[in-house]
Amino acid sequence: MPPVQDGAAAAETAYLPPVQDAAAAETSYLPPVQDGAAAAETAYLPPVRDTAAETAYLPPVRDTAAAETAYLPPVREGVGVPDGWYRGEAPGAAGPGGPAGAAPAAESPAEATAYLPPQTAADPAPPAAASGTAQPGGPAGRPGEPQAPGEEPAYSPPTLGGNTMRAVDPAQARAEGLSPIIDPGPQSALLTAALGLLLAAAAPFGDLALLLPLAALQGLTAAGWFRLNGMWPARQGIALAFLGALVADAAVLAVDAVHGPGAIIGTLGVWVLLTLVLQLRSAADPDERMYGLMASVASAALAIMCAGFLAAGSAAVSVGAVAVAVAVFVRALPLPPAPSVGVSLAAAAGSGVAVGALTSIGAGGALLGLAAGVCALVGLRVAAYDYPSKFVHMTAGVALPLAAAAPAVYLLGRVVG
Repeated sequence: MPPVQDGAAAAETAYLPPVQDAAAAETSYLPPVQDGAAAAETAYLPPVRDTAAETAYLPPVRDTAAAETAYLPPVREGVGVPDGWYRGEAPGAAGPGGPAGAAPAAESPAEATAYLPPQTAADPAPPAAASGTAQPGGPAGRPGEPQAPGEEPAYSPPTLGGNTMRAVDPAQARAEGLSPIIDPGPQSALLTAALGLLLAAAAPFGDLALLLPLAALQGLTAAGWFRLNGMWPARQGIALAFLGALVADAAVLAVDAVHGPGAIIGTLGVWVLLTLVLQLRSAADPDERMYGLMASVASAALAIMCAGFLAAGSAAVSVGAVAVAVAVFVRALPLPPAPSVGVSLAAAAGSGVAVGALTSIGAGGALLGLAAGVCALVGLRVAAYDYPSKFVHMTAGVALPLAAAAPAVYLLGRVVG
């Protein structure tokens, strides 16, 4: 073979373009490949922080179950648990952790039931009640008093029979479910009798002598009615009602005897209008304003009605006031409710006959005394309603029997006089 000449090969490829690496040419404009592709993908993500730093200032997590039962007594097996209570346990078998047939340690009933909830009326009676032993402080009787099976509860349900003699605290009576009717009792009856006798004794001496006990009666009526309705202190309402009563007294004294009722009714109309205007100016709620309006009008009406004693004749005032005093006093005696009412009315009629015989009324005093006695018992019952306090008894309980009898004294005094 002839020798290879380097010059000939170079001459043949002298005018050819240089050979370039195809792979390098294809990737000449691509970005260079960097190591760590995962690091490049997460280059703009926020750095991962330790979660312990986020919860550094949070309170430690506590076991809520342990915290809720931390102050509960430990569970004692075999105490207060019936047979077959635990799952898979046959009746009569021992509780978990104890041998079969082993009886629990002897404990008193108080220790065994110390942490049990109190029983209500819907709960079954405890075994002790079935054997006739009363549980002290249970709902069926007074604390500390045993109660036989089938015996009625010691606390009576609310009734309308009332309670005449026993002094009852209103809050205690309401809590025990006793009757909401609590009669004023002997002390108020004595004050009513004294005020009635004072009116009867002052009537023969003229209207001016009658003004002093009458003003006291009107003041007690105005104050007692507001307190009976739970509105205290109601100085403006009491002052307004008492002022209306004094205006009515002055109006009756200023006119003739035949115009006395007109003076009373006119004063009452003016005072109702004045009370309405004052209540409309009040900034209280509408319900409170309506309640205050009713109480103010009723108080003013009762106090103004007492002026009927001035409009009536002196003989009728004496008979009616004595009848009220006797009826209220007899009603306070320790008698059963129904006989007490009958005896009170009979005593009022009898006193009317007795006093009427000493005046110009005569036998007609029986009718006047009976009517005054009925009105007095109505006023007494009104003053005894809805758990009244001692203050109500000493104001409304004293004044309402006489205030309620004033219209009857005037009307029947005109009839029988």
